[in-house]
Amino acid sequence: MTAQIIIQIFLFGIALAMDAFAVSVTDGLIYRDMNKKKALFIAADFGVMQAIMPLIGFFVIELISFLVGEEGSDRAEQIFTTVVTWTAFALLIFIGGKMLFEGVKDLRSPEKQEPKNFSYKEVLIMGVATAIDAMAVGVSLHAGISTAVTIWLHVVIIMAVTFGLSLVGTLLGGAVVKLFKGKYEITVVIGGCVLILLGVWVVLSHYFGL
Repeated sequence: MTAQIIIQIFLFGIALAMDAFAVSVTDGLIYRDMNKKKALFIAADFGVMQAIMPLIGFFVIELISFLVGEEGSDRAEQIFTTVVTWTAFALLIFIGGKMLFEGVKDLRSPEKQEPKNFSYKEVLIMGVATAIDAMAVGVSLHAGISTAVTIWLHVVIIMAVTFGLSLVGTLLGGAVVKLFKGKYEITVVIGGCVLILLGVWVVLSHYFGL
């Protein structure tokens, strides 16, 4: 295992973690009661999910290959990655649309505005939504890795990189929100738009290789 391979995996981890980084910035923007403990939870959630999903994708295809052979697994890979893509899209559109609706409602009726406090459930769902498309990465790794040993190295590095970027993103979002001088409804609208755009990007990247 050379240093060059480690660096390549590290750069791959950064690319894979960009969606988690974007959503973590959104979390820093929208939650009014954010603190360091909650920022660490977000980073840990995103890091673990981003590591688990490629692992699931890798071993699902490994199982399919064992059961039906290589020829049958090729078609199964296409179906699997398509289902994963549209599931990620649905989750991101649902969460983003909900945020956008809440933000617009608060903008129209600021006197009825309700604070958006931290939600562990919502963050967990976001973690799944941003990472589920990484199952397709596991499929790609299965095609390009000759042994199951290397997948664990990918997973560890992806988890560490995603954790670090998500923590920075959450803290960055918390710093940026101060520029809005307490107008959290605007940040909720921005956050909803980010998630919706991310959902669209997931689909476009699947079909057009963006």
